[in-house]
Amino acid sequence: MAQDKSKLGLFMAHRGELVDYASAIVGSRAGAEDVVQEAWLRFSHATAGRLLEHPLGYLYRIVRNIALDWRRKMAREGRYLVNTQDNAVDQQPTGGPSPEARSLRREQVALVRAALEGLPERTRVALRMYRLEGRKLKEVAAHLGISVTLAHYIITDGIRHCQRQLRRRS
Repeated sequence: MAQDKSKLGLFMAHRGELVDYASAIVGSRAGAEDVVQEAWLRFSHATAGRLLEHPLGYLYRIVRNIALDWRRKMAREGRYLVNTQDNAVDQQPTGGPSPEARSLRREQVALVRAALEGLPERTRVALRMYRLEGRKLKEVAAHLGISVTLAHYIITDGIRHCQRQLRRRS
């Protein structure tokens, strides 16, 4: 019993130093506290009923071994967590619009389509060629067999019509 008290006294006298020692290995004070607590449990169990020649050295060795095991475990878990997070990030769309933005975009496209339905065929063709296909006014005019000025006018008129329709419905 007296021996157990002396072991506890030894542990308590060097506890702060043991935590500092373990902290240098595991990299965190909280982890070191856990390591030293575990070391005390192992030390007291392993030395029950035995007299040690160098109990403090043995206690330091236990702290070192547990701290190294703890650090390896954290490294393994860190690799797993990083890989899991990387996979989760890979599965998420990057830089893309949010679901709400995509839904709003679909609604706007539907409104524009409805607005285009109300236009004459020639104006729809001119708008499609100019705005969607990126054709020049000269090309639109040549395709429709009209002047560049008239092509500009019907495209402008079609755009205004679509804008009015969008304002009414939104």
